[in-house]
Amino acid sequence: MWPLGILKRIFAGLLFGGFFVLASAQRDSIYIQATLAGDLRTLNVSQEMRYYNKSDSAQTEVQLLNWIAAYKNRGTALYDRKIEDRNKELHFAQPQELGRLKSLNIQTDLSSALTLSDLNSENLYIPLPQKLEPGESLKLQLNYQLQLPLAKFTGYGTSEQNIALKYFFLVPDSFAEANGKERKFLDIEETANHSTHWTVNLDLPTDYHSKSNLAEIHPNYYSGLLKGDPEFLISFNIYPTLTFQTGETQTKIDFGYRLDAEEQQHLKNKIPQQLQYLQSKTGLVPPKIFISEKFRKKEDFFGNDDIAFWKFRFPLFTKEENADLDYFSIISKNILEQELITNKDDDHWFKNGIKTYLELQYLKKYYGDHKLLGQLTEASILRIKPLKLFHASRLKLIERYGIAYQYMMTQNLDQKIDEDFKGLSNFNEMTVSNFETGSLLNFVAEKMGTSDFEDFLSEYLQSNAAQQIDTGHFLDRLAMRSHYSSVFLENLMSRKHRVNFNLKKFKRAEGNLEVTVRKNTYDPVPFKLETISEEGGTKTHWFGTPEHPSQDVYIVPEMDTDKIVINSGHFFPEKNFRDNYLYTKGLFSNMKKIKLKLIKDIPNPEYNEIYLNPRLTFNAYDKVLLGLNFRNESLFNHKFAYSLTPYYSTGTGQMTGSGSVTYSIMPPESFFQSLNMGVSGSYFHYDYDLSYRKFTASASINFAKNPRSAISRSLGVSFNHYEKDLTPEMVFENEYEQYNLWNVNYGFADNRLIHEKFFGAYVQGMQDFNKVAAEATYRYEYAANKKIAFRLFAGYFLNNKTRNDIFDFGISRVSNYSFSYGLLGQSATSGLLSQQFVLADGGFKSLIDSTANQWITSFNVDSHIWKMFNIYADAGMYKNRSSDPKFIWDSGVKVRIIPDFLEVYLPVYSTLGFEPSFKDYAQRIRFTLVLNLSAVVNTARRGWY
Repeated sequence: MWPLGILKRIFAGLLFGGFFVLASAQRDSIYIQATLAGDLRTLNVSQEMRYYNKSDSAQTEVQLLNWIAAYKNRGTALYDRKIEDRNKELHFAQPQELGRLKSLNIQTDLSSALTLSDLNSENLYIPLPQKLEPGESLKLQLNYQLQLPLAKFTGYGTSEQNIALKYFFLVPDSFAEANGKERKFLDIEETANHSTHWTVNLDLPTDYHSKSNLAEIHPNYYSGLLKGDPEFLISFNIYPTLTFQTGETQTKIDFGYRLDAEEQQHLKNKIPQQLQYLQSKTGLVPPKIFISEKFRKKEDFFGNDDIAFWKFRFPLFTKEENADLDYFSIISKNILEQELITNKDDDHWFKNGIKTYLELQYLKKYYGDHKLLGQLTEASILRIKPLKLFHASRLKLIERYGIAYQYMMTQNLDQKIDEDFKGLSNFNEMTVSNFETGSLLNFVAEKMGTSDFEDFLSEYLQSNAAQQIDTGHFLDRLAMRSHYSSVFLENLMSRKHRVNFNLKKFKRAEGNLEVTVRKNTYDPVPFKLETISEEGGTKTHWFGTPEHPSQDVYIVPEMDTDKIVINSGHFFPEKNFRDNYLYTKGLFSNMKKIKLKLIKDIPNPEYNEIYLNPRLTFNAYDKVLLGLNFRNESLFNHKFAYSLTPYYSTGTGQMTGSGSVTYSIMPPESFFQSLNMGVSGSYFHYDYDLSYRKFTASASINFAKNPRSAISRSLGVSFNHYEKDLTPEMVFENEYEQYNLWNVNYGFADNRLIHEKFFGAYVQGMQDFNKVAAEATYRYEYAANKKIAFRLFAGYFLNNKTRNDIFDFGISRVSNYSFSYGLLGQSATSGLLSQQFVLADGGFKSLIDSTANQWITSFNVDSHIWKMFNIYADAGMYKNRSSDPKFIWDSGVKVRIIPDFLEVYLPVYSTLGFEPSFKDYAQRIRFTLVLNLSAVVNTARRGWY
């Protein structure tokens, strides 16, 4: 019996299909005569359009998309999208670089000429003198002039080499009825208008040529029906065209960029194979394919690029393999885009998932034995192949999809599959919309039989190619064809899934294995269980599951089984692969083996891995610290994580070190992204022959955020216990030998481009004091790569009965009583190490007084002026007990020798006077030193200053 809900939707789909057949006879048609001026920026358009009312109600106006208006200024949705993507080209654009609709005259066969006063809206509404009834049509005559934007903003517009035209002509919104709201251009390759017959005649400057996704009738004259938007490339250059025969279909592929002779030869060898493969799987091979440079960069194969380091390049694959991988990905997506109609915002996963499925099958057939790291695994040094030590070197290329998605899942940064496309983060566009969906389709295909699935897929795509795809109808038909083994898909797509199969245990009984498997979801997700012998022989068994969480016993023949595996090879996008393996023999029967590894790696779920990482650091008292870090976290996060780092202190000859244990809760749908709880401890020296011991218990919560947003919030609480060795003099001076600190802190960060904002506040206390403090920072990029930063700090003691000044607010120096700053000379009061600067508390760079034990407020400004040089200024007031408030200030020059690693502050004027005139000026120079090698590498990679 078919479920009632599925029957209802199939019936609705049939009705929709019938309606579409009637409506398709009423296709819009657009004729355009477009003249490109000699400045290559002005396009004069004469456009005639036959428009049909395809809705079920009368219309009093016609809505046209005017998406060139998205380039007009900083107040558009496109601008906001680019800032989210950390692209600031639009922000710093000059007015003459932008695009706009400069003039518009309108005439209809129902009224006289019309003129719209506001041409800056992305949605234009043309009033009609009388209602346009359903099924009726009218003719629109539009004459307008466009100022084309520069192509650097989106890839469309004018560049030095080409003029790319897409989304610039005025067209009806094909999804207006479905959306019920105005649409804005976001540069996400959304469809503006579909199922329209286009005729376009281009009048170009001398020696310029054009290409298009439309059929070319004769040079610069194009005509045909498009299921998407027209695209044109105009260039002084002549770009290649290749023609291929696939069965009875001849396909011409136009390239919008240069191809060298070697690449052309590779494509001539590989594209026939690709087209034949795609035709056999989908039945969709068009007579023409146009590949723009933007489309090539967006849709090429991810993860096959050569690894570049300094002047060296390390190829993962041969050039022919790269061409095959890249263009299969590009061409398969291009075919789906031009042959199928979907609303990308709602149903992005349909084309992306099918494309990934096809890619997976292609890799299985032609690259089944290729490794994820390609030929790098065979690279040798002194006849040693170091990459062989990595589990990543043993992973197959086809496992890339499950690995990438699992990485996002372990970070709790994944999103649900049917999330609106415009709400997907850039990485989730790949890992969720493409990889996760394609993996699920592949999972269903293997369960129902790949040939049966592909027969269904080909039939469905061909029979529905003439109408907008109803993805609900697709899932329902797939469920019926798979005998309901795919019925779980719809629920899984509507939320962030955390499906997990846990292989609990096994036992032998009468020549069989009784395998206990726990499932954590209400969805009836099937699973694949494999039994593997010592010789590598594999037997595959499929099992269905009930519609509730379960722990059931599944019986399989023993057949000399050495290992039992569920959903091997990252086959199904699970929450956790580590509980999918069991060995049946030897010491580790029913448990995992332990493996020690030297460098972080993609985790091998078959083992309990412990990573050993050498550590090297320094401070003035321990001198060089040689350590070895033991941790269980690899490139993926673990819910339970530990890290232990013993060091040998060359300065004291003693063992020091630190360690921590944390547990993280990361619910897929909650008001918080992660709740982290942990304990830690450390033992180092803070002065010559004087050690400290620190013990911490803490909890922090990171609140949920929009994955596309740069805004994050956190709240933390901690309790810290400190023990310090003291000299007799310190004991006599009543120094603190032991003390406890508790902290409650809140952090807000808005790390977007142009306007960065940070705010933090804390309450801190111990038996002798309680204090509150807050810090706010605003960083503004006032010109390209030039920033000015403002910082405001305020701190106040609620009560203060301390015996000395170590807990006071610092003015020029911080008191590191919490041992949380990376000071090289913790107790240094003179010499070079005493000049180390940390931006905290007052943040003054000049050595003005020392501490504040009642309250302080300060204002810090830092601005880039030229290359490595910044200027800074600080001003503030502070008050000590039994003293009047004091106003202080300073100013100077900051030299960013290695940004974020080594920076030097040169005081100039301050409350103390003109500091370069002081005899001890060299001792007044401050520096920041952060022992962070990644900062050096990042600076070298992007270039200095």
